[in-house]
Amino acid sequence: MPVPESKLEIQMLHDRVMVRLVGDEGERRSSGGILIPATAQVAKRLAWGEVYGVGNHVRTVQVGDRVLFNPEDQYEVEVQGCAYLVMRERDLQAVASERAEHGTGLYL
Repeated sequence: MPVPESKLEIQMLHDRVMVRLVGDEGERRSSGGILIPATAQVAKRLAWGEVYGVGNHVRTVQVGDRVLFNPEDQYEVEVQGCAYLVMRERDLQAVASERAEHGTGLYL
């Protein structure tokens, strides 16, 4: 007799952050309207993601924040059919949040 799967809550440990990529990784347009195919690689490109979980030692981001990071060389995990990346807090490059603090003056 098979044992039914129970739902388990995921808690990130230490300084780990679980992020889901935001946006599409396909074609994109430059500010001048030029179509850039997904296969074009000019330089390493950082990506935006949304934070879905944080460990108890994470200090600068919260669940729901948008973060900028390098998606290469990160650990990927699939939970209920959705792909997430797991990384250390120190691997994040920037945070975009609604909390007014000191920042760059740029807005998404």
